[in-house]
Amino acid sequence: MAEQNLSSFIWAVADLLRGDYKQSEYGKVILPFTVLRRLDCVLEPTKAGVLAEKAKREKGDINPEPFLLKKAGLLFYNTSPLDLKKLMGDQDHIGENLRAYLQAFSPAVRDIFERFEFHTQIDRLAKAGLLYLVTEKFANIDLHPDAVSNAQMGAVFEELIRKFAELSNETAGEHFTPREVIRLMVNLIFIEDDAALTKPGVVRALYDPTAGTGGMLSVAEEHLSSLNPDARLVMYGQELNPESYAICKADMLIKGQDIANIIFGNTLSADGLPGAVFDYMLSNPPFGVEWKKIEREIRKEAEDMGFNGRFGPGLPRVSDGSLLFLMPLLSKMRPAKDGGSRFGIVLNGSPLFTGGAGSGESEIRRYVLENDLVEAIIGLPTDMFYNTGISTYIWIVSNRKPAARKGTVQLIDASGFWQKMRKSLGSKRKELSPEHIEDITRIFGDFKDVTRDGVPISRIFKNGDFGYRTITVERPERDAAGAVVVGTKGKAKGKPVADASLRDTENVPLSEEVEAYFRREVLPHAPDAWIDHDKTKVGYEIPFNRHFYVFKPPRALAEIDAELKVVTDRILSMIGGLST
Repeated sequence: MAEQNLSSFIWAVADLLRGDYKQSEYGKVILPFTVLRRLDCVLEPTKAGVLAEKAKREKGDINPEPFLLKKAGLLFYNTSPLDLKKLMGDQDHIGENLRAYLQAFSPAVRDIFERFEFHTQIDRLAKAGLLYLVTEKFANIDLHPDAVSNAQMGAVFEELIRKFAELSNETAGEHFTPREVIRLMVNLIFIEDDAALTKPGVVRALYDPTAGTGGMLSVAEEHLSSLNPDARLVMYGQELNPESYAICKADMLIKGQDIANIIFGNTLSADGLPGAVFDYMLSNPPFGVEWKKIEREIRKEAEDMGFNGRFGPGLPRVSDGSLLFLMPLLSKMRPAKDGGSRFGIVLNGSPLFTGGAGSGESEIRRYVLENDLVEAIIGLPTDMFYNTGISTYIWIVSNRKPAARKGTVQLIDASGFWQKMRKSLGSKRKELSPEHIEDITRIFGDFKDVTRDGVPISRIFKNGDFGYRTITVERPERDAAGAVVVGTKGKAKGKPVADASLRDTENVPLSEEVEAYFRREVLPHAPDAWIDHDKTKVGYEIPFNRHFYVFKPPRALAEIDAELKVVTDRILSMIGGLST
């Protein structure tokens, strides 16, 4: 069954909830029941064997858990003779039996339903007389792995979350990323390692600090499996939203991943995997959110630990935490001597240019560029994400650049690579086709300047091209007679006193000698000016759009006049028709 048809079928449960639940509360019931039915179906083939093993081991004084896990062939099990279909046989005790069924899961699964606060919903449904009806609905949905793949199941969860987010006026895009964007990111972080990843017995570690429902982790695993079925991707993640965390954890369980690697909590204020390093990382953090609520914890780590912590390069302004998410990823890069790391992160436009020289944002950019960590930045089309139509950019960051890329940054303008969606989903009106993904991946892999129809698509820059010095230009203070005021004390004695009202700054590219720039651009206009070198600061910005701007000359006046005449004649004709 197709994902959207399946999610629509599940959505029909809402008809039962209407009246007793607000629309914004539907997810509290539907999401945990969907997870429960999926686990129910996954365990069904081994259920009889697990029960027999349980009975056998209970006769001896031995911990049965290892044997039950082996019999289930998964990292979880259920020791109840019940399942959702059998629960239908006792309508009068549906609540009691459902709780017993949940309690019979292994501890890792019970934690999932605790995050959903599922027991609260069982009580509420029972009081409304709906528990049996809702359970029956889900018992009749086929979510067996042979009918619904893990990838399809992930898409179902994301579609449901999107719908619930819209109903509750929440930000859907905080929970997941469009699958085609994930596929592009996965292509980009793996492309230069394809040969290495095809070797037998390859094991790699992947981390997502904003894991959501686990979509990025799942797509990365699918990609690596397609390259090398014998390869193994060990997945790690952290997620703040309880429902998304629960879904991610359930998905990882089914995939056979160690769910101890999936951490609940705020990545920025409470690192759930301290000291860990990874081969690959992916992240789509919230765009432009303030971090005032966790400011205290972050500033303390920055002040106490410096570069031994996660925020050594600097801190962005409290009103925009986009670049804040970049730094935990930097701190978890495997050292280059041990094989290094590559990661992709989706950011909005502000991290490219906000903040002048010396600001937290500029210092973070300075750190990644001067340490030669940025491989590429890819500009995506607008209207690609569910919660915003703004421009977004994929940063590819690595401490193991190929020799050809060292000292450089590739900028790719993929804003024209899109097709219109048949049906808009929130703010998402455009999507990347498989051909678009392949094309962008190829442009990245080729690593050269590309122009199409006179429009630049890919450009290569030196790291230093994005750097500049902000110099402070001073002018002398003058008295009423127009004479220059001279200092009388200390170091200022005998020197012109600077007039603060005439103070100005100039940004000088790092590639240019400051004094030469000053003589050419300043002195002809202000012969009495000088540079206060003590105030000079180094800054970095990446003016992405400027590098892809193509001047289009205005149309000829005759052409414009002719067009206006046609319009004017049409209006006059219409007016004449009204008067007759």
